[in-house]
Amino acid sequence: MSRRLPPLNALRLFEAAARLESFKNAAEELSVTPSAVSHGIQSLEDWLGVPLFLRTSRGLVLSDAGREYYPCVAHSLEVLAGGADELRTRGGAKRVRVTAAPTFAKLWLVPRLPGFLDSHPGLDLVLDTQPQRRELDSEAVDIAVRMGRGGWQGVYAQRLFSEVLVPVGTPEVVDRARMTGGLDGETLISVSRAREEWAAWAKGAGRPYPAARRHIEVDSVDLALQAARAGVGIAMGRRPLIDGDLDTGALVSAEVPPVTGQTAYWVVVSDTRSSDEAVEAFREWLLRAAGASSNR
Repeated sequence: MSRRLPPLNALRLFEAAARLESFKNAAEELSVTPSAVSHGIQSLEDWLGVPLFLRTSRGLVLSDAGREYYPCVAHSLEVLAGGADELRTRGGAKRVRVTAAPTFAKLWLVPRLPGFLDSHPGLDLVLDTQPQRRELDSEAVDIAVRMGRGGWQGVYAQRLFSEVLVPVGTPEVVDRARMTGGLDGETLISVSRAREEWAAWAKGAGRPYPAARRHIEVDSVDLALQAARAGVGIAMGRRPLIDGDLDTGALVSAEVPPVTGQTAYWVVVSDTRSSDEAVEAFREWLLRAAGASSNR
């Protein structure tokens, strides 16, 4: 006897909302409206007969049933995706599944992708920038770009480049800082998940921590750079990720020393995927692109 299946699209909506703990963020990831996410999950809850989410003073949280159900749904969707990729590969379609941090993907990887795709017309690419780090033994990942110090077990890792910390702002803001006492008289923009970046820069530059006029804190590197482009203040840039802004003149570096960070970006491949021709092609291209970027 065949089993009754829950509404499959609702499972996809539930997985994203549970993982991101937000209907709004799930809607953005899946390119649907928050209302569509809410209605889809409501239909799943009606089908199951139990609530999957609770609204509390802290916001949206999974119910006990939701926490129990999420691993099953996430694993099942990953198995389905992996099976489909396997069949596509057998049918002649080549696909490389890449995971990378959102900021790295947006600022460095995506602007360079046309060169890779033009030289590999028969290869499809899946780019995953979910905040949670995907493991390389997952059926959904072939190759990863990670930031760290290397030394990971069971994988083949090669260094791409180190980040160079460079305080940046618009030409107008940097000119004003130059005339009014440097960083000490300016608004400094920092990222809540990387509060140590300004202290690390000051230590590496051999300078005291800037006595800024004002501090602005945001929750992502992307937003910090956007604030700097808008003239809010000076943010900590990371080369080569910000080279595009420096090339266009949207941002310029303040007249202070750049500092090489202690960690680097690495291209990481599982030992089980290292012999795959498509994965190897993308890995080699990454290394060439990183070399060109570092030599600027």
